[in-house]
Amino acid sequence: MDGRVRSDLLAGPGATPTDPANDDLVIDLDSVSVLRSGNHLLREIGWRVEVDERWVVLGPNGAGKTTLLAVAGGRLHPTSGAARVLGERIGRTDVNELRTRIGLSTAVLADRIPAQERVRDVVVTAAWSVVGRWRESYDPMDETRAGELLRQLGVGELGERPYGTLSEGERKRVQIARALMTDPELLLLDEPAAGLDLGGREELVARLAELALDPDAPAMVLVTHHVEEIPPGFTHALLLRTGGVVAQGLLGTTVTSENLTETFGLPLIVERTGDRFTARAA
Repeated sequence: MDGRVRSDLLAGPGATPTDPANDDLVIDLDSVSVLRSGNHLLREIGWRVEVDERWVVLGPNGAGKTTLLAVAGGRLHPTSGAARVLGERIGRTDVNELRTRIGLSTAVLADRIPAQERVRDVVVTAAWSVVGRWRESYDPMDETRAGELLRQLGVGELGERPYGTLSEGERKRVQIARALMTDPELLLLDEPAAGLDLGGREELVARLAELALDPDAPAMVLVTHHVEEIPPGFTHALLLRTGGVVAQGLLGTTVTSENLTETFGLPLIVERTGDRFTARAA
């Protein structure tokens, strides 16, 4: 996060370096492709994420963003190429063990949370990798950590409320607290601001910025369609279109009008004010 450009970023979109294994890597994809029903969801992806980096993945619908996150989360095996996450090769490791080291927030998981579940229990049940508290027991330290995470995300006062009574913005922050419950080494966020109004989006972006700027926070990958949702503190960007890499590298040199125009197939003007981006049609 010191602004230095790594050699792999100079190699161009989709390229992977040939240097020895790096203990600081949390994601290492080498020529990863995912093929389903004859269609490439991902095509020859080369991508590396280091422990102190915060990446945003941008692209239109169908670009392969969610598929990429599924591979990075150990939930999908590549059809070809090598995917290593937290030092483990996908396809040659116990993915159930690997997933305990990864915090994940997705709409699919959110839809499984019972509406009547107490908010604190939504978070604490991540310790057992379950959705919906039943007969399992939790250490008092787990209960304390759940409360602290809710406070950190700005929803500490909602711990006793039923999850179904929360606003969409409040639910998103509870979901992120749940993703952090196991003290993960990698945090994956799939469109966390989707469905939020302007106020809810800005509150969430502010909380994610605090997390991104925390040196003790895990490596982070955030998927979005919108440059306006990139929180301050994020360091790198990966741009996808039709399953392939358009550009990747340091945030300021990657999120440009030229690259976004190619990514979304529409002439776009990207502007940056301080730590925030906006985009509009040219």
